Amino acid sequence: MHIESFLAARTVRRTSLWLAGAAVAMTALLGLSAHAQDLVLYTSQPNSDAQSTVDAFQKAYPGIKVEWVRDGTTQLMTRLEAEMNAGAVKPDVLLIADSVTMASLKARDLLQPYLSPARTGYDAALYDAQGYYYGTKLITTGIAYNTRAAVKPASWQDLARPELKGQVTMPSPLYSGAALIHLATLTGAPGLGWNYYEQLKNNGATAQGGNGGVLTAIASGTKPYGVLVDYMAVREKAKGAPVEFVFPTEGVSMVTEPVAILKSAKHADAARKFVDFVLSKPGQELVSKQGYVPALEGVAMPDGFPSRSQIKLMAFDADQALKNAEADKQKFGQLYGCLLYTSPSPRD
Repeated sequence: MHIESFLAARTVRRTSLWLAGAAVAMTALLGLSAHAQDLVLYTSQPNSDAQSTVDAFQKAYPGIKVEWVRDGTTQLMTRLEAEMNAGAVKPDVLLIADSVTMASLKARDLLQPYLSPARTGYDAALYDAQGYYYGTKLITTGIAYNTRAAVKPASWQDLARPELKGQVTMPSPLYSGAALIHLATLTGAPGLGWNYYEQLKNNGATAQGGNGGVLTAIASGTKPYGVLVDYMAVREKAKGAPVEFVFPTEGVSMVTEPVAILKSAKHADAARKFVDFVLSKPGQELVSKQGYVPALEGVAMPDGFPSRSQIKLMAFDADQALKNAEADKQKFGQLYGCLLYTSPSPRD
């Protein structure tokens, strides 16, 4: 009986030790799993840009691991809405295409303010005054034209010249978020307004889908003049396409790809570090390396762009644009005979 008791006790001890070891292993495993999700990012950046942004951030903060999801801004907002309805919001940080979407999230009290110390050196027009979101780059909309075209436009008004009749195209703000911001910017600008869009229409200008279709039309010469986002024209020119980009004398509209922290963020400290990083000089140098105009002045411009001082930014009010968005789309659709599309991304 003593031997049986001894064997039973030893078995219990072995079982307890095994269970303790298993518990430690499980704890370590769970710890690694949690560590692997120290920050959750939802972004509309192209995959290659998103990966390089995450890689650079993790190199700067090796103790933080990032889980990221990439999709168009519209799709990400649909996903976020579904998560909110289910009570299971995942992202800590949003890095999406436009400030109008951020303004709508702020209006719904879904963002938390953070006055990043990295904001010094930034134009106050590029971030929310209360720190709810910050522009991280400038994707401007200007004029592109085929280099074989007779007229070399320099201003927005040039696109309404009689000799350009029927030769101008633009992305539709019913499809493209960048085009909607451009519409809000120009219709609010002195000397342009809705009258300008009426002049373009009367001069035979057309609206078609997104920026990609506009670029194709310009490069092929079927529509030698167009309204286009800067980086598309610059990259095509670098590949040898007969395309030139102009920053009009009146100025350009801009999409700023803002970053913001969700009010429901589970990893707020890591989220603040991410905001600081993308606004930092190394973060802005990465923006330039990716081929975009940095939001921070003083950072070297990417190849193919003029100096920052040569780019005039037009005034833009994201909150007002949000209020007017549906009315603006309806009015544009009636003027140009467009149907409403669902945009895959405000960059398009």
